[in-house]
Amino acid sequence: MAEFRGDQAAGLRRLLSRSQLRVVTFAAGSQRVGKSVSVANLASLLARQGREVLIVDENTDDPVAGFFGAVATNDLQQVIDGEMSLSDVLVPVAPGIRVLQAARVVGQLARLTESEKRILLSSLADIRPQVDIVLVDTSLDHPLDFSPFGLAAQETVIVVSPNGSVITEAYALIKKVSLGYQRKHFRILVNKVRTAGEALAIHGNIARVTRSRGIARLDFAGHVPVDERLVQASRLCQPVVAIFPESLAAQAYQALAKELMNWPANDEAAGGLEQFVKQLLHLSQRIDPVAIHA
Repeated sequence: MAEFRGDQAAGLRRLLSRSQLRVVTFAAGSQRVGKSVSVANLASLLARQGREVLIVDENTDDPVAGFFGAVATNDLQQVIDGEMSLSDVLVPVAPGIRVLQAARVVGQLARLTESEKRILLSSLADIRPQVDIVLVDTSLDHPLDFSPFGLAAQETVIVVSPNGSVITEAYALIKKVSLGYQRKHFRILVNKVRTAGEALAIHGNIARVTRSRGIARLDFAGHVPVDERLVQASRLCQPVVAIFPESLAAQAYQALAKELMNWPANDEAAGGLEQFVKQLLHLSQRIDPVAIHA
């Protein structure tokens, strides 16, 4: 009976939590740090908890749908252009997970006409079932140097690995966004480490530098260890949490997913996906590739 009541309570919490949308952007300063793999695995775990997850993918190379064995060929821009409906563009890759390709549109947000903005807002506002969590997989080769999603999202996670050049490039990205747009808080996810101590040391070093120079506050999001099971799962086009749930990598992602749901949500989240898109369109006007290099 206690277990049944626990299931009921968990279900009620999930139902009540749908009033607030969580948007988390994943970015990196380098290729091959495990950013998209992390997005896919977190989406899988969150969906298994009963959440409706929307992955917004800005990448044209190695799109995140591939980690589920799916193909996403259409782009949100085709909805704005009136060529397709949103349902034609959304790709269900697993129960509770949909992928929305946005590589074409993300660089055009600042130039959308009022009519195109209305189409975008109405399309996403009508999405069913409603979205609980948006995970944004940003492109490193962004036409505007940094994604507007990274400014509009409640949280931005910078993914790094234990490599000197990777850490340097991640610091450079944080500095550019902080100085260009006054974003002063990021979270650091350390991938491909041998131990938790190694991950904490990497976070501690970069956090001390950014704090001492008044650039930003960096919280530790977690770490994912080197794990052959993770490599095998990627080759099989499956999240590691789905086929090797007892692996070290899967356990690390489980801890990260739990932490993610405890990150504070702001008041704007209550407006849902439509409110987020309005904020996104507003902030996209501020993207200036000259300013971000200042």
